[in-house]
Amino acid sequence: MIGFAFLATVINYLDRQTLSVVGPTLREQFHMSNEAYGFVISAFMLAYTVSNGVSGPLLDRFGTRLGYALCMAVWSTAGLLTAFATGAWSLAAFRFLLGAGEAGNWPAAVKVVAEWFPARERALACGIFNSGAAIGAILAPPLVTWLVLRHGWQSAFVVIGLSGYVWLAAWWLVYRTPAEVMEEVTARPAAPWRLLRTRFVSVLMLSKIFVDPVWYFYIFWFPQYLKSVHGFDLAKIGMTAWIPFVTADLGNLVGGWLTGYLIRRGVPTSSARKAVLTLFALFMTSAIPAILTTNVWISVAFISVATFGYTGYNTNALAFPPDVFPKNMVASVWGLASMGAGFGGMLFGWLSGWMIDRHGYTPVFIAYGIMPLVAASLVLFALGPLRPLPEFQTLEKKESS
Repeated sequence: MIGFAFLATVINYLDRQTLSVVGPTLREQFHMSNEAYGFVISAFMLAYTVSNGVSGPLLDRFGTRLGYALCMAVWSTAGLLTAFATGAWSLAAFRFLLGAGEAGNWPAAVKVVAEWFPARERALACGIFNSGAAIGAILAPPLVTWLVLRHGWQSAFVVIGLSGYVWLAAWWLVYRTPAEVMEEVTARPAAPWRLLRTRFVSVLMLSKIFVDPVWYFYIFWFPQYLKSVHGFDLAKIGMTAWIPFVTADLGNLVGGWLTGYLIRRGVPTSSARKAVLTLFALFMTSAIPAILTTNVWISVAFISVATFGYTGYNTNALAFPPDVFPKNMVASVWGLASMGAGFGGMLFGWLSGWMIDRHGYTPVFIAYGIMPLVAASLVLFALGPLRPLPEFQTLEKKESS
């Protein structure tokens, strides 16, 4: 079951990264500035922001099987439609639709983890499915480059979009919710406004404003950075842009394994998750030396450390909601909290383009090296302990009865 979530996340990032790899080609063809490219990214993030707040509660209402299927159908269709873009505005419109569908992947996958895994295994399970993001980012540069050079840029969007329909057919035939948790999963969840009023959701949302845009920057801007600063052409981008995502994949697994190891050694779950999260936030500060060196390979190495840090951080954050809320609310909680990720990505995506056009990449990299420390501080000092909230456990029992 976690394999389905992993494959969905791979496809999610293939769809997302296709524009990143094709971006330099489309920018020349459509005559787009850095600021215009930032606008396209912000269109994706605007839909992503709104859809996070909607998709999570809908997944808890519809159930994992139907909810995940709907998300995949929307974003795969959007990926296919991107092949028909004729300029910045149509490109932004199709990426808006893509963001609306893709936002549901993580609430749905967190719900799969909550249904199938106990607390001590959740961080690693989250790391396994979340590693699909890095795998997708690794596969995208060589695969998309090959498709573009062989069949034109439209073919990349068509082929990857169609792969989502293959997943959808298999998912619909196979997925099931374990019988032993069916009663809890199908209980009526709390209203989203009530979840938003909790300190946990509001602080987690605020922390994601500062950490997730760092990842989006590497996803959307890294190939453009290689082209603009180091003069890479499309073929060389295809041979290089996957490197930071290999370390990102390792970060998912190491971050999840390390937390599980600490819990097995007797460290309380809350302390273990927060300690590992903070450690990986420190790795993300390597964005600063990455821009201060003129050697492209040293820069790529530092960026690879930063992506390792992000995924190790996020793997533990993904395991937070099932520690605090019942299984029938975890998609809502992660979706609502991820509105912070969408808002931060939308804001900082546009600011990145604006800043690069006027001042280059240096201030942007420095900012993205500092922001994870702000996010980790919020988790450490404002989030509160990771233990079940009594009022929601009581609500869940009442709804079940």
